[in-house]
Amino acid sequence: MVQVLTDLDLVISKSYISSDGGWFMEVFHVTDQLGSKLTDDSLILYIQQALCVNRRRRVSKESQASLHREVRAPYASTDHTAMEITGTDRPGLLSEISAVLSKLECDVSASVVWTHNNRAASIIYMEDGLQGGPITDPKRLAHVQEQLENVVEAHHGVGERRSVRLTAPAPGQKTHTGRRLHQLMYANMDYEPCQGCNGGGVAHRNNCTKIHVSIESCKEKGYSVVNVRSRDRPKLLFDTLCALTDMQYVVFHAAVSAKGTMADQEYFIRQQDGCTLDSERERHKLTQCLIAAIERRASHVCTVKAYLTFIELGRKGQPQTGLEQKF
Repeated sequence: MVQVLTDLDLVISKSYISSDGGWFMEVFHVTDQLGSKLTDDSLILYIQQALCVNRRRRVSKESQASLHREVRAPYASTDHTAMEITGTDRPGLLSEISAVLSKLECDVSASVVWTHNNRAASIIYMEDGLQGGPITDPKRLAHVQEQLENVVEAHHGVGERRSVRLTAPAPGQKTHTGRRLHQLMYANMDYEPCQGCNGGGVAHRNNCTKIHVSIESCKEKGYSVVNVRSRDRPKLLFDTLCALTDMQYVVFHAAVSAKGTMADQEYFIRQQDGCTLDSERERHKLTQCLIAAIERRASHVCTVKAYLTFIELGRKGQPQTGLEQKF
């Protein structure tokens, strides 16, 4: 449910989650990006269908059309080959990868790159530059992967973690790009250097803008209680839940609220086997992973958007079609 609301760029200002005895209840207070209440009936209908529709079905095209805009959920397209790369963040790596893909006549249709704590993860969607469509020839896929592995290896030293994975599209399978990037960064262990603020006192915690994570035990109920305080931003709840899910924790109850620029999250969790976090090592790792999940998407640099316009010339050399590519 959080993923559906996040994909629609809605802001979750408050949320309550409860699951017990086979029943669950989830309440979300949402607004649009301008902080306004949702009044568009077509958008409300779309949300209802997206939340209630059977997982094997899709929201009707009529509901999507009634929004008067395209809902682009960040999933990997079944029409493109996906390339996943993880490793150390090094200058020039992405440029060399692009050059190799161009030489191998692979057209990039979309790409997303995350960097955090000197680690990097990228997902690049590409298609056959000669015939169009996905690259399905196993020999060509193996050759492309081999060339990319050589590029990535040249930017890494002995023993440094790195990986290159190239996959052809599989019908019926979807991969949420943001969800997958969290998994790649977690596997890349970008959380290891993370440290939260350990300043004592409620007053310090309420006035500090750094990330605070505390984990306590609720023995009478058999839960571990996780409290997270950080700056509020879009997709914060989604990113936090991704971290808990990747670490195989089950959320039974949760309360999330945002006030001003800060957000407070409280989760009652157990491991999938029903156990709580009893060791200091487990608590420390969860603290690091929650901080990493929150920091990954937070931008501390300026954003540059480049638009290139490609002009397709007709037979007589006259401009025929203008295509715009966004990076």
